[in-house]
Amino acid sequence: MLPPQAQRTTTNRLYFDAPRSISVRRESLPPPGLHQATVRTVVSAVSAGTEMLFYRGQAPSDMALDATLASLSGACEYPLRYGYACVGIVERLGAGVEPAWLGRRVFAFEPHASAFVAPISSLVPLPETISDECAALLPNAETATNLVLDGAPLVGERVVVFGAGIVGLLTTTLLARFPLDRLVVIEPHAERRAHALRAGAHEVLAAAGAAQALHDFDLVFELSGNPAALNNAIDAAGYGARVVVGSWYGAKPAALDLGGHYHRNRIQLIGSQVSTIAPGLSGRWDKPRRIAYALNLLASADFSPFITHRWPFADAANAYRLIDQQAPDVLQLLFRYGDSTRESVG
Repeated sequence: MLPPQAQRTTTNRLYFDAPRSISVRRESLPPPGLHQATVRTVVSAVSAGTEMLFYRGQAPSDMALDATLASLSGACEYPLRYGYACVGIVERLGAGVEPAWLGRRVFAFEPHASAFVAPISSLVPLPETISDECAALLPNAETATNLVLDGAPLVGERVVVFGAGIVGLLTTTLLARFPLDRLVVIEPHAERRAHALRAGAHEVLAAAGAAQALHDFDLVFELSGNPAALNNAIDAAGYGARVVVGSWYGAKPAALDLGGHYHRNRIQLIGSQVSTIAPGLSGRWDKPRRIAYALNLLASADFSPFITHRWPFADAANAYRLIDQQAPDVLQLLFRYGDSTRESVG
């Protein structure tokens, strides 16, 4: 039971001090202002894609961290704070906030921190049907929703997904609910291929030699984060097919072969990014609708097997080092707040 209006005055915040340099700093936490609340974080998820670009110094320096999120509107300059997947408990209210918010379990697109102050309008109340850990997957589920909306799969289509990271697996889960003729996932790591089969893929292939087995697909998703995979994705596309590029490569160049196969086959490259909604859909879809659908996705099944590592926030630097090694058994890592020892499962 929370004490009424707990008076938290400090927080531990994660900083990217320089490429591959992490610190957790204890800092003062202001009281919540008008229409704000203080949230105590329970878990937060680390993005092995976007977030690791900032960790490795591979993000473009001439752009905002995320211009669509107030919590990430700063410039891409070190030291910086990042992260966007916090689940916590509202423990203090500012003026103008309904008392019913106190003690509510919420999601927030906030950088990693043990507690934070945020506008009440930015907090997403969580249903009891979703665990704290699975709720931390909300940004990935929203991204998967956006990818499928942009790809617009049709009945009887042949679809292939490159990459079985967390976003690739959630996208595969959604695609498996469509009446597709064939759903294939390309993934070099055996553990992730097994996850893809459980997510509903009809077939999984290792990257080696996969190009020879693929041809004439109607819809292709490139979600591997590897720029070299984009040419393979184009090669897998049939005449007039769509290739949805969901990976963000940051400052890593992608050397595209736009010669014979691409040019002669009228292949469409579709850039998909979750910060916005495609113009053709924005008259009916907005972020609240997309969030609501992503929450329904997370409530529809148990996605906890995708969470392979739980890590104490105080030991964040070692967590990033582990992810940076690109070990295939690290699929989704969560920070736990208040833990004193590391717990991980493979």
